[in-house]
Amino acid sequence: MTKIKGELGYKLLRPIVSLYYKIKYRPIVYGGENIPKEGPIVVCGNHRHTHDQFNVMIVTKRVIHYMAKDEYFKGKNAWFFKLACCIPVDRTIHDEHAKSEARKVLEQGGALGIFPEGTRNKTIGTPEEVVMLPFKFGAVSLAQKTNALIVPFATTGEYTGKKGKLTTRIGEPFSVEGMDLEKANKLLRQKILNLMQKEEK
Repeated sequence: MTKIKGELGYKLLRPIVSLYYKIKYRPIVYGGENIPKEGPIVVCGNHRHTHDQFNVMIVTKRVIHYMAKDEYFKGKNAWFFKLACCIPVDRTIHDEHAKSEARKVLEQGGALGIFPEGTRNKTIGTPEEVVMLPFKFGAVSLAQKTNALIVPFATTGEYTGKKGKLTTRIGEPFSVEGMDLEKANKLLRQKILNLMQKEEK
């Protein structure tokens, strides 16, 4: 398994956070076996809640370096996001430093986590309608530049703490090597939509 400098804090926190998270939210996660045990991967999913990333983190021992807004690194909980190996992103600018740090993770064979919508989606559709914000190109662009596989996931339901109310499905990894970025982004979006729709049935 890939070892990247600064990941010790994550590995120490993971079992504690995972236990707390499972007890509090009682999530159901399918497809954990689809996460490759080694090699560069970009984990991408829909984004509706601040805890969405934990639904994937609890089913893999890999350290996932999630990209997170830099406001999280300025408050009283900044220590947690630093230990959790998150990469701060200044969303007011075209943050080249954040992209550089993300690329380093992948070039070292690590796992990067990105929400392609760029922010939490607070839009609520009808039960028959799946709603997502437009996808940014960062995930597919980084995957192409580093020959990383993309691992799609979708979370549906509510964070109520009731068993069966919160479900995540992780899809099979896929490559966007050599693809036009727009087509690659549409493919990623469709794969996440397909996973969401499976959950809604």
